[in-house]
Amino acid sequence: MPEPLEGFLLAAGLGLRMGSLSQCLPKPAWTLRGRPLLQWGAEALRREGLTRLACNGHLWSERLRAVAAGIEICEEPRLLGSAGSLLHARGRVAAELLSWNADVWAEAVPFGHLRARHRAVRATLSWLLIPHPGGDWNAVWMDEDDRVLPKDVVGPRGPFHFTGAAAWSPEALALLPEGPSEVNDLRPRLATLPMGHLGVVVEPFPWREVGTAEALIQAAAALAPEQEGRLPGCYVHPTALVPPGAASRLTHCVLGPGAAPMASITDSDALWFEERGNQVRLGL
Repeated sequence: MPEPLEGFLLAAGLGLRMGSLSQCLPKPAWTLRGRPLLQWGAEALRREGLTRLACNGHLWSERLRAVAAGIEICEEPRLLGSAGSLLHARGRVAAELLSWNADVWAEAVPFGHLRARHRAVRATLSWLLIPHPGGDWNAVWMDEDDRVLPKDVVGPRGPFHFTGAAAWSPEALALLPEGPSEVNDLRPRLATLPMGHLGVVVEPFPWREVGTAEALIQAAAALAPEQEGRLPGCYVHPTALVPPGAASRLTHCVLGPGAAPMASITDSDALWFEERGNQVRLGL
């Protein structure tokens, strides 16, 4: 019998938005301040006392496993989606399962507040929300009783933004159909339950989605200027070597695992990484 689970990191996907970066690492294995995104999420869960953590893996799952210390890997040969991936946890949750999107960076996530509200009202599924920051993010709306409304339904409270943190009850996991499914597929059904889908609103906290190459470069500059962001306008993996004079020769580049471009090269909008002893260069 598998051990019970307390936390789950959604880490599987095709990496399409990362473009060529997905040719060498899965998205959650890219680092900021020397720590993989996967472990940033795991550490936020561990701060709440959670120890039994798991994640799903699809693209480059063996490379995800290399950075997943203390995290069980649930192989997902067929992608199951944002809800279906939680099938890995069905039957293994005693109270609630806290989940997090592993392509998001945050130093501290108010999981404790989310869990307390989830338990207090005995919600089926709870989302951690912040006031909507504007832009293209999907808007989340609630009714007067803090119930999250189905997608595209406007209510009296909102708009809010879903942070990626959720609390799933065993009953919520039991609602999942076999095979792939998305959370939005469940929202109409949850809306019919007494407190099926709870929205827990908190003040904005330091949070960044790192879902594209551009977002990774920007996050490195803002969060790790002495590490991954030490080459202006570029991202530098902890195992990459920055050639002398690179600041004037490389622009908008990602130096990935083992990258060591020659000092004489001038380049832009490119990914460099080492593969089987060879330096590989791809366009971003």
